[in-house]
Amino acid sequence: MNIIYLVVFSFLVTVGSLLARKPNVVYVMADDLGYAELGSYGQKKIKTPRLDQLAAEGMLFTRNYSGNAVCAPSRCVLMTGKHPGHAFIRNNGEVKPEGQRPIPKGEVTIAELLKKQGYATGAFGKWGLGGPSTEGDPVNQGFDRFFGYNCQRHAHSYYPNYLWSDKKRIALNNEPPVPGHAALVKGTDPADPRSYDVFKGKDYAPDRINEQALAFIRKNKDKPFYLYYPTVIPHVALHVPDEELKPYLAQKWNDPPFSRHQGYGYTPHYTPRAAYAAMITRMDTYIGRVIDLIEKLGLTDDTIVVFTSDNGTTHLKLEVDYDFFNSVDKLRGLKGSLYEGGIRVPLIVKWPGKVKPSSKSDLVTGLEDWMATILDLIDAENLLPDDRDGISIAPTLLGKKQTKRTFLYREFSGYGGQQAVWQGKWKGIRQKMLRKGKNHDPLKIELYDMEIDPSESTNLASKHPEVVERIRKLMAEQHVPSPHFPMKPID
Repeated sequence: MNIIYLVVFSFLVTVGSLLARKPNVVYVMADDLGYAELGSYGQKKIKTPRLDQLAAEGMLFTRNYSGNAVCAPSRCVLMTGKHPGHAFIRNNGEVKPEGQRPIPKGEVTIAELLKKQGYATGAFGKWGLGGPSTEGDPVNQGFDRFFGYNCQRHAHSYYPNYLWSDKKRIALNNEPPVPGHAALVKGTDPADPRSYDVFKGKDYAPDRINEQALAFIRKNKDKPFYLYYPTVIPHVALHVPDEELKPYLAQKWNDPPFSRHQGYGYTPHYTPRAAYAAMITRMDTYIGRVIDLIEKLGLTDDTIVVFTSDNGTTHLKLEVDYDFFNSVDKLRGLKGSLYEGGIRVPLIVKWPGKVKPSSKSDLVTGLEDWMATILDLIDAENLLPDDRDGISIAPTLLGKKQTKRTFLYREFSGYGGQQAVWQGKWKGIRQKMLRKGKNHDPLKIELYDMEIDPSESTNLASKHPEVVERIRKLMAEQHVPSPHFPMKPID
């Protein structure tokens, strides 16, 4: 009898383990959020209580790098697990009538791999990797559900007259839509707050996106789901409902209007500093709603929550005063740059019972790591394609011994052409590679010691030629020429 009991018990345990639910994954990616724009990363002026709570309940990374220095190529790195030297998309680029250059059907995305594991997959926010009905459309790249902006330029307005729901355009109550790029009406007074009322809409698109993300969770609560939430906040234009502004207007900051009289930028705002802070706080609220619903449904312990950003803070100072907010702390550079401020971004991960609360890591990580990491965490690492560049950071998350990467590589054909390599304590970087000039060396490498000089203030290239040469070889090895995004000096 005892033997029969043990056999039956062993069988039930085996079946139970096979039927054990795989963890849900909620992956939130902010848009142009700087390294130090959350309270948990030292921000003093902008309130982010829910994300600060997430950091207190999980692990915070101090050396995390976005996929690239602007939107589309960074998202491609996340979706495909390939660094920018191998990724298909390496710069922003629009395709008419709507959308960006599409990733090909043959590219394998994290969503496609998770579908093979029985996951429901949904994306809510800004896509940017292929226009509607192209091969790159999210519903053609492994997502069962998509709601939001397909096109990055369309996402410059928070009060558009439509969003995409899978393959259908859904009307919003914004007629006419508020443009993402506009100027004050001719003859209006830039000192009069009423002059800016024309840039206020009725139907705030991020509200609709958040509602659909919550609906996706409710619909799929009984099976594992992958919720990719690439929020459009805080990318300019500065659009935010008035009620969100009130707490920041009460701060009585010196907040001169952004009137766009210089002729460049996004839509004007009467109180740009308050608006920017309010947008980030609004994003924080949306993320809080997702976390609260997961808890209400009893899914907290079975859900991995990840928060990061696609690149650093925008360089448009009249709209986003990065000095006032100390947006990148002491780091050098902003969005569009492979210096640290343009590409080092927050990373917070929570998984109750698995990731130690209030923990911190200085492991060098990148967006390409998440394909390998998620597959590792759900015991499906055998699905990882051989040609991926990322490493699994699951050991760090789970408190185990981590094999550190040998290097991290980035290249960007925009903003003059750039390459960067992080290796150990060293970082080598090339700037202005596409610039022409008699005395300009497009292949010159600057070298910084990241352990003692994270602000990249002292170039040590002349003192360590052997390190420069090692980095030069890596830059050559990791770059595969792209016909769509040429880097002539190294192609």
